[in-house]
Amino acid sequence: MHELAVTQSILDISLRHASEAGAKRVTGINLVIGEFASIVDDSVQFYWEVLAEGTIAQNAQLHFERIAGEMTCTHCKNSFHPKEVDFACPICGSQFVQITKGDEFRVDSIDVE
Repeated sequence: MHELAVTQSILDISLRHASEAGAKRVTGINLVIGEFASIVDDSVQFYWEVLAEGTIAQNAQLHFERIAGEMTCTHCKNSFHPKEVDFACPICGSQFVQITKGDEFRVDSIDVE
């Protein structure tokens, strides 16, 4: 359900920047979402259609770019793409790892007229 708040933030950001640019219409929004961000594209799209209705962003296309997850072992410094349920370092077996890519979530760009 957190996608509702996330989508509202996307709309607020888009409308603010469109207004600052003097835009008449928002036609597209490019989003960057990491694998670990736990954002469901379809839910964002659903909420977008509801929230954007009646605004200059109505009918704007959402474009989702997914970033693969990457972790780095704090012991041996190996970077790796984890398997779905196993986050241990494949080189040394350490469980002490940190996310180095894949937790991103941002509005990358906004297309306006």
